Amino acid sequence: MGRISISCLLPASWHFSVSPVGCPRLLNTTLRQILVIGILAAAVSVLYYSLVVIRNKYGRAHRDKRFHRYLARVTDTEATDTNNPNLNYGIVVDCGSSGSRIFVYCWPRHNGNPHDLLDIKQMRDKTRKPVVMKIKPGISEFASSPEKVSDYISPLLSFAAQHVPRAKHKETPLYILCTAGMRILPESQQKAILEDLLTDIPVHFDFLFSDSHAEVISGKQEGVYAWIGINFVLGRFEHTDDEDEAIVEVHVPGSENQEAIFRKRTVGVLDMGGVSTQIAYEVPKTEEVAKNLLAEFNLGCDAHQTEHVYRVYVATFLGFGGNAARQRYEDNLLTSTVLKNRLLGKQTGMTSDSPYLDPCLPLDAQDEIQQNGQTMYLRGTGDFNLCREMIQPFMNKTNETQTSLNGVYQPAVHFQNSEFYGFSEFYYCTEDVLRMGGDYNAAKFTKAAKDYCATKWSVLRERFDRGLYASHADLHRLKYQCFKSAWMYEVFHSGFSFPVSYSNLKTALQVYDKEVQWTLGAILYRTRFLPLRYQLFPGMSRKSIWLPVPKGATRNLERGFGQGPAGTSQGECL
Repeated sequence: MGRISISCLLPASWHFSVSPVGCPRLLNTTLRQILVIGILAAAVSVLYYSLVVIRNKYGRAHRDKRFHRYLARVTDTEATDTNNPNLNYGIVVDCGSSGSRIFVYCWPRHNGNPHDLLDIKQMRDKTRKPVVMKIKPGISEFASSPEKVSDYISPLLSFAAQHVPRAKHKETPLYILCTAGMRILPESQQKAILEDLLTDIPVHFDFLFSDSHAEVISGKQEGVYAWIGINFVLGRFEHTDDEDEAIVEVHVPGSENQEAIFRKRTVGVLDMGGVSTQIAYEVPKTEEVAKNLLAEFNLGCDAHQTEHVYRVYVATFLGFGGNAARQRYEDNLLTSTVLKNRLLGKQTGMTSDSPYLDPCLPLDAQDEIQQNGQTMYLRGTGDFNLCREMIQPFMNKTNETQTSLNGVYQPAVHFQNSEFYGFSEFYYCTEDVLRMGGDYNAAKFTKAAKDYCATKWSVLRERFDRGLYASHADLHRLKYQCFKSAWMYEVFHSGFSFPVSYSNLKTALQVYDKEVQWTLGAILYRTRFLPLRYQLFPGMSRKSIWLPVPKGATRNLERGFGQGPAGTSQGECL
């Protein structure tokens, strides 16, 4: 009887023997080799299978984690747990030209990872609604009676005080930031209003409110805050190892001796209000840009780290908002028509029987221009292309290269490798009546705008009465949609020089079901060196204290967001 004993090459515990009956000795050797090779192959297969399963499991877990993190941004509509002692709160009051709005934000303790920013969200009340309140008029209306400002803003602060847990008031920063309405006031009136706020608010409220927490911010600051807000909501400040994420190579000024930083590609912002238009986007490479158009700032909580240093081009154009542009257009119409009438002896537009034919109004729509006791009558012809031609001179473009509206320098935009979000009029113009907000397509937008302009006013009114337009669209929107469509198109393609083939613009009101406000960017920037820092003091229990933002750190936006990429603070995240 032959015996095959397999013990070498394998662990002792794997020893076994086979005793085939009637097998030749030659076959015994061959069978031994086959069995050894088979067992080794099986072991390799098991090992490979285990590695694949583990990789897939943890890879999928990582992807699921990312997915659920972003899903949480969309579905994060639960009421804020005010009983959670680890939640911190912050308040921003947006004092605009037509009214003031208060926003209450909250965030958990920082996780200690210097790569991560604070996870700031809007606070939600028990009914899951955002804690927001608005009052009218604008704060600038109190220019002649600044002593009434604190009484005017008190209802907003009382509203916030009711939602922020009482025990958290003293450590809750309050920022009162004023925009366009206050900017146009003389400095003496601005100062008087701010002094009233700084004097009276601490008497009635316990919020963390210092001299640097109430100020008139510039258009540049507002633009950068808007840029921070949208990129934060989109998660563009988060680190990633996902090969599918779009990343860029960034050379941070002041870190020439260090390796380039690879991080997520940020998005640009276009915002067209009633009075002004803004554009903001990151300039990743070292490019010569005038300091008044460039903001350099560090969003990281460690001033010595440069991975969260950003260089953002910001330009604000007063008079280029939708309503201001229409006013400029009408003023020009009246002036030029009166002059032509005098030269030609005509009365065009001076009576309702001989109205001026305005291509920027819908077909047969009627309107009037009243100025200095004079009235000019208009009737629309709804010619979108002619309207575009008539408003092109209002772009104030120059023949110089790399310039935009008013001849202002604009760094090159890498159209093939960029992404922009358009807010306010960019959204209203595409969505309110044309119902095509979202991914912008120039050809489709142009066709829809042409059709709208060429539609009789009586038909548009009928559609409006039937509720076929957006719920917040009114007759003012209906009448000036034709003009504003042409204006938005020209600003985007002629003013900012985006090609008509550009396909990476998204017009939006909300992102991840959240209305993105510049106030979110403001609270993120101004609390980046906080949050609560835990320290152990001799003879005292472990307690939380605020890391103070160094003097001037919240004001240095005017000077380019800090003195160099390292910022001005020595704060750090713990």
